[in-house]
Amino acid sequence: MDLVFPLFLFSMGAAIPLALSRRLSAGDSILKITLGTLERGFLLFFFAVFLRHVRPHVLNPHPTAITWGTALLGFIVMFLIFLRLPQTWSRWVRLACRGLGWAGAVSLLAVLRYPDGSGFSLGRSDIIIVVLANVAVSGSLLWLATRETLLPRLGVLGILIGLRLAAPEQGWVSWVWRATPAPWMYKLYYHQYLFVVIPGTIAGDYLRAHMSQAKTVPHTHEAWGAPQLWGIVGAMVAAVVTALVGLQARWLWQTTVALSALCLVATLLSKKASSPREQMVRSFILWGIYWLIVGLVFEPYEGGIKKDHPTLSYYLVTTGLALFLLAAFTILIEMLNRRSWLQLLIDNGQNPMIAYVGVANAIWPVFGLTGVDRLLVRITATPWLGVLRGLAYTLLLALMVRCFTRRRLVWRT
Repeated sequence: MDLVFPLFLFSMGAAIPLALSRRLSAGDSILKITLGTLERGFLLFFFAVFLRHVRPHVLNPHPTAITWGTALLGFIVMFLIFLRLPQTWSRWVRLACRGLGWAGAVSLLAVLRYPDGSGFSLGRSDIIIVVLANVAVSGSLLWLATRETLLPRLGVLGILIGLRLAAPEQGWVSWVWRATPAPWMYKLYYHQYLFVVIPGTIAGDYLRAHMSQAKTVPHTHEAWGAPQLWGIVGAMVAAVVTALVGLQARWLWQTTVALSALCLVATLLSKKASSPREQMVRSFILWGIYWLIVGLVFEPYEGGIKKDHPTLSYYLVTTGLALFLLAAFTILIEMLNRRSWLQLLIDNGQNPMIAYVGVANAIWPVFGLTGVDRLLVRITATPWLGVLRGLAYTLLLALMVRCFTRRRLVWRT
């Protein structure tokens, strides 16, 4: 069971209230924020299309030096388009950088050819980013419309469940589910991932309220001691590992019993929450337990939990696990002062677009052009050494992204 994509979606959902509330506080109108949201959706869609067109193994299943060079050039072009340029630069310099990036992108898309002889196509896109673009827009607009009250936001989830359950049957719901004016960009089907994004916005509301409260309310005594905090972290992490291993192995009733025990432990340990921070963490735990329970109830439906095609259980279980990790990371970073343990993840989380493209469009091309890739494949020919090679790529990517982040070279849409 893959957790990466739902965790990414959940994090994006949690960021929506934080980002948009700052714009509201700065005096931006709803219209301006809405237009900005649509612009962001367009840029994400362009990112999905352009990225797929410059992926090395899409350009050529057997990459050559020209393939690697093209992929690396695509990375540089995306750098110029998406890099957050310093405000200290003059307006004309910033416009020149952006213009150079867009001109490079258009030129590449116009001349590139693919193994089947085709050229540019809107249908050639990264489906993960296309889905992200859809729910980034719908999730943001939904939060704007329901920011003062939670009930309508939860009501949308009920409507989505109804649409999902009725879509396979003949009728108008099935037609609405499949109708699209632009199949390469929009499908109502993609918005099922609001099952993850909407709970993320709820978590974001708690974070926003806590940050606002911390500025006005003096520090209050916290009831949880270090053993209690470590116990909660252990229960949350153990629940994530148990769910991943147990559901993958199809140990269904055993996994349900184990998760129930771990959730009970976390509930008891977090019972006496006195400070606003403790109350926030407890809210994360209780919401996580709720979504996990609903997900486990849906587990037998659609043939059991799976990512592709994603089941209702997949959305809901991964949402619960995301909240458990949020609770654990909040305790580790803010309450146990172990930020240094997670700093590499934090740096990468602040620069997710580079992290997403870095291996295929930066590391592999450099290795391919220098011949390092052939050497690595030769010395890691066995399965276990191949796993180590994958881990090495991941670590190298994380270090590269951290380097960019610390130099404030951050991509934004």
